[in-house]
Amino acid sequence: MTHTVVVADDDADLRALVRIAVTRAGLTVVADVEDGAAALAAIRAHNPDLAILDVSMPELSGIEVCRVVRDDPNVADVRILLLSASVDAAAQREGLEAGADYYLPKPFSPRDLVAWLAVGKEAR
Repeated sequence: MTHTVVVADDDADLRALVRIAVTRAGLTVVADVEDGAAALAAIRAHNPDLAILDVSMPELSGIEVCRVVRDDPNVADVRILLLSASVDAAAQREGLEAGADYYLPKPFSPRDLVAWLAVGKEAR
């Protein structure tokens, strides 16, 4: 079974790094977008297994996308990994309370992301 991923981050270099990690973990990127509105559209269009969202993006934040996805019965079961430069506990709690499955602070190790993706891909 092919596991699919939507990647959303306004930093093109970070999106490239995440795409590499996703591919190394044996998953397939179905959309690679740079803002929250495009992320939401891609999630609704592809119904991926996983969405990897930057918290701070134009249009809609990753947290806003997360909340909308959790409220949409057509895509509510998509797993969500939030990426954020904010490492404080309150920011992480906000992301998890919005419905994220995991919160990974930046900078992160690509090796750690690959390991998380490889283990977590069966959890849908």
